[in-house]
Amino acid sequence: MDKNNQSQDRSALIAYGSETGNANDYAEELGRVLERIRFRTHVSELDAIDSSSLNNYSIVIIITSTTGQGDLPANARLFWKRILRKKLPPGHLKAARFTTFGLGDSSYPKFNWAARKLHKRLLQLGANEIYERGEADEQHEEGLDASFVPWSLDLRRHLLTMYPLPFGVEPIPEEVLLEPKWILATQPSYPPNPSPHGEDEALLHVNGAAESSSMSNSAPSLDPRMRLDPVASHLTVTLDENRRMTAKDHWQDVRHLSFTSHAPAAYGPGDVLTIYPKNSTKDVNELLRRMDWMDVADINIHLTATNFVDGDGFYPSPTILPPGESTTLRKLLTEGLDPTAIPRRSFFSLIAHFTEDQFHKDRLLEFTKPEYIDELYDYTTRPRRSILEVLQEFESVKIPWQWAANVLPKLRGRQFSIASGGQLKKTPDGNAKFDLLVAIVKYKTVIKKIREGVCTRYLATLSVGTEIRVGLQKGGLVVNESEACRPVLMIGPGTGVAPMRSLIKERQLWLQQAEALTHGETGKYCSGAQSTEKDVLIFGCRNQQADYYYRDEWKLLMQQVPLAVFTAFSRDQDHKFYVQDVIRQQASSVHRLLVELGGIVYVCGSSGKMPKAVRAALADVFRKEGNVSERAAERYLESMEKEGRYQQETW
Repeated sequence: MDKNNQSQDRSALIAYGSETGNANDYAEELGRVLERIRFRTHVSELDAIDSSSLNNYSIVIIITSTTGQGDLPANARLFWKRILRKKLPPGHLKAARFTTFGLGDSSYPKFNWAARKLHKRLLQLGANEIYERGEADEQHEEGLDASFVPWSLDLRRHLLTMYPLPFGVEPIPEEVLLEPKWILATQPSYPPNPSPHGEDEALLHVNGAAESSSMSNSAPSLDPRMRLDPVASHLTVTLDENRRMTAKDHWQDVRHLSFTSHAPAAYGPGDVLTIYPKNSTKDVNELLRRMDWMDVADINIHLTATNFVDGDGFYPSPTILPPGESTTLRKLLTEGLDPTAIPRRSFFSLIAHFTEDQFHKDRLLEFTKPEYIDELYDYTTRPRRSILEVLQEFESVKIPWQWAANVLPKLRGRQFSIASGGQLKKTPDGNAKFDLLVAIVKYKTVIKKIREGVCTRYLATLSVGTEIRVGLQKGGLVVNESEACRPVLMIGPGTGVAPMRSLIKERQLWLQQAEALTHGETGKYCSGAQSTEKDVLIFGCRNQQADYYYRDEWKLLMQQVPLAVFTAFSRDQDHKFYVQDVIRQQASSVHRLLVELGGIVYVCGSSGKMPKAVRAALADVFRKEGNVSERAAERYLESMEKEGRYQQETW
């Protein structure tokens, strides 16, 4: 395709790999940016795209986050497998013109690893980079927008230079409201001849990928939110226990929740359970009242296409309901959309179209300007101000109900690391059991407002016997029974101890099975020093009496399995004492376990300062105990990461 044809074609694919929704949101935002400069855009998750179709667009933009140990998100891994195929020739993507943007967290050793390796692989396949790769850091004081906004603005300018608009044609002004691909309506209207196999599979066939296994492996479900989440298996579970773990007078409410399934399910340490929350009746009623939607709240509605088929032969994906599904606005606001989310820049731009108050309009548009990124952050992210609160403040805004699914973000499931393992994973009749350790999110912000997490508030109110649907998904930790003889160092402060509990229980089961196979002689299973070496758990919390999770279990386990537990109670003495201080305090044992015996490190818990502090403490141990240079200590840590012996899962 020559440049003149490209200029006339002006087609763009924005593909994303998203775990929590950020990459999806940015992809949608970029889709609107390119639409305003007259590109025909298609926004899609990576797994719905065949690699060869990247050659068919004027520009391809890929946005992906990084999960686990430098992995791509679950909805991008199939695409990654496709482009890793050895039979692909070096020029497989020679007609593709692309750029990438990564969303990462610098507290992880493999910061933005997924975007970097994806970018490198596209170059290996002959794709042409037409704009420099961008990266954003979750730890930046102004969040991901601090990097994404300037990058996207420069990309827009670059594309207008590379693909100039024809004489007399101007970009679509910001004050012009773009027509959405789908809206809510009382009567459905669908694209002609949709694929009987489902929309995602239809996309694959249109793009030349007859890989029927790619989209057909997801478990069927009646919940439309789950049907649009093909990367997880879904189960009906019953709540058996909802017990507070922290002292009653402690500032934080942390719960141990136990569920049983109605069917068997396999999972391992580090895997996650996705809970699909519901918004409170109070918030839903307030939004219905505020937007004057009460009259239509309980009538049947559908998603309907506004533009049947674009020039590339496929139609855009609905974001909330599959074609043909009906619901009510009240139910959609309760189970499908999230008015409690922190609004993004694009939200302010969109709702500015739905007010006649010039002062409100100007103020809303001010938040969308790049020079006011810090002001937007101070207004939204810092105080955790919700969409509902913004609409309460800008009371002149009246969103048409038909636009609800375009203005409000999708209510996404929340992932929680499973805390059960080994014999705790099954009921006597063979069904699956799942334990979770959940901190109920409730706090006061800088503007003295009480905030509650939409999912943890929902979980806190569930009574024993309640049935819910959940998703079961592979987590970021890689744990293999073949490594059962290697000792492990587990660092899990706070609720980060949940996957450690799962791992300890799993290793206990492996040890019991080994004893059965060797008639009690475990030395035949694990030879040498490894057969007697203890695993080490380092747990940290504020107070021994207030939030020492599973304290009695650890005492019992230390009598049953080779396990040593060290604790860091940060507020039980005059000076602060954290898990990284325990690492330095136990330097000799840590060095022996990791260097002499080739042990594995697992770090789980809050992202930010803790993972970096733990890594620095381990580097200090290697340097001092091994009597080596700082660079040599760092190289050893890097070698552990490459070998999969240093794993981190933080949130």
